Amino acid sequence: MAARPKDAGQVAPIIIKRVKKHAHGHHGGSWKVAFADFATAMMAFFLLLWLMGSTTEEQKGAISEYFQNPSAVPGTSTVPSPTSIQGPGGASTSMIQLGGGMELHRTATAETQPADPADAEKLAEELDKERLEGLLSQLRDAIDQRESLAQFKDQILLDVTPEGVRIQIIDHERRSMFPLGSPVLEPFADNILRELTTIIDNVPNRISISGHTDIRPYGRVNYSNWELSADRANAARRSLIGGGLTPEKIGRVVGLASSVLLDPQIPDSPINRRISIVVMNKRTEDAINHENGSLLSVQDNQQGGAATAEGEPVAAVAPEAAQ
Repeated sequence: MAARPKDAGQVAPIIIKRVKKHAHGHHGGSWKVAFADFATAMMAFFLLLWLMGSTTEEQKGAISEYFQNPSAVPGTSTVPSPTSIQGPGGASTSMIQLGGGMELHRTATAETQPADPADAEKLAEELDKERLEGLLSQLRDAIDQRESLAQFKDQILLDVTPEGVRIQIIDHERRSMFPLGSPVLEPFADNILRELTTIIDNVPNRISISGHTDIRPYGRVNYSNWELSADRANAARRSLIGGGLTPEKIGRVVGLASSVLLDPQIPDSPINRRISIVVMNKRTEDAINHENGSLLSVQDNQQGGAATAEGEPVAAVAPEAAQ
């Protein structure tokens, strides 16, 4: 059958065919990240179980105590800074629930707590000694490692005295801490004191500051080496406080003029001009507190005996005179 011819004006219809394509490619990698996190968490969990199973009760207690008191010295740390060389740090202020960890530590340490007061005092002195030994080690490391202190290493002396750890900053022939006859610190000396503050303030011990001069007399009217050394000691005190030292830690500030020479063979040597800072041990601090208490007691006795019942003043009688 012959095809019927199309009309000249007839337009052929346009047919659009939509084809749906099914993708079989990449599905994304988020599940891999989640799986990796899960695997890491499980590995850490089993590692923790293994560590807990391989440690003793005392070790667990010590670990628990470390997170409560990250200090180089056992006991309660008043300043939570584990090391002054690496900068500030320490324990978080948030409490972490460690289950029976603290109970384990208390059980382990309860057996070592002395019942006798004399033994307790001896233990406190031993802990204080260990704390000061740690401080001395930190000071030596800081002087070697900190550039701000290492360049003045020849002017910083460290030693241990019966009073505690002593830090002496001495004058150099070409570099003095103070201008001649002045109690105003040179900038480099102020920087040294502020750097030392970051280390000293990490222990609860109080400090003693003393100023020293050489034997050469000071030629100002009514102002001698005694006044000058005391003013320089107070300048060091202000610098330490400006560097962040807790003011309550300062137990004594004195000026000793040339009465305690570092080099008695050469009394006018520059090294005799110095600032001495002693981080006091417990025995020295107790002696100072006892001395202050005795003075207050004498003052109270004098004030109490200054008047009679009728309000007439009388002289206070010393115990020796009463015998």
